[in-house]
Amino acid sequence: MALSTQGLRDLSRRLQRGPADLRRTAGIENATRGLLLGGVMPLWLGAGLADWYLHRRTRIEQTAGPRESALHSLMFTETGIPVLLGLFCEVNAGVLATAAGAVAAHSATAYWDQAYAEPRRRVTPAEQQVHSLLEVSPIMATFLLTALHWDQAKALAGQDRRPPEFGLRLKRRDPLSTTARVTLLAATTVLGVLPYAEELLRCWRTNPRLSPLPEPATDTLGDSPAGVR
Repeated sequence: MALSTQGLRDLSRRLQRGPADLRRTAGIENATRGLLLGGVMPLWLGAGLADWYLHRRTRIEQTAGPRESALHSLMFTETGIPVLLGLFCEVNAGVLATAAGAVAAHSATAYWDQAYAEPRRRVTPAEQQVHSLLEVSPIMATFLLTALHWDQAKALAGQDRRPPEFGLRLKRRDPLSTTARVTLLAATTVLGVLPYAEELLRCWRTNPRLSPLPEPATDTLGDSPAGVR
């Protein structure tokens, strides 16, 4: 079958590459995966654990209550679903679309959480920094996952001849060992699921309702009457 002009040009460029260029290109996938699993994942889990600790310090169960804690659990779920899909399923256009949708949902829920919490408890500068990490981590993860599966990203955007794939399938060829996947899943459970579950249970025991708690008589810094700045 004859090659098109563009195909001949692409082939010529590939043949002109030296061994160093080929090694660098081959290493990009491993480097990207290493940044995703060894950089973004620990950053996300570490920031989540720090966030739980700061909530505990500000006595969230007595201030914002179960409603805010439920929002925290919702945000963790929104980011956790793409993590599970990336670990155990073939990454295709459907998984990439789910990850992008999760980022959008997480950002909207984070705004809702902040708007509810600020009048009811003091959100310290340290907690605000942690929130920044929690907001940027799923964005970074989605970008890296998209780079690893650029062909499916192009198909999703309608820029590839092949149609996008949306069906969920378990991974057939996984570069991660079973031990690595189990370790990542265990870390997610211990550092993410259990702390947020403990927080929600603690808040529910103190005030078992999801309706908004009243705002305090003073502002979030506790140094002036409400409405006086």
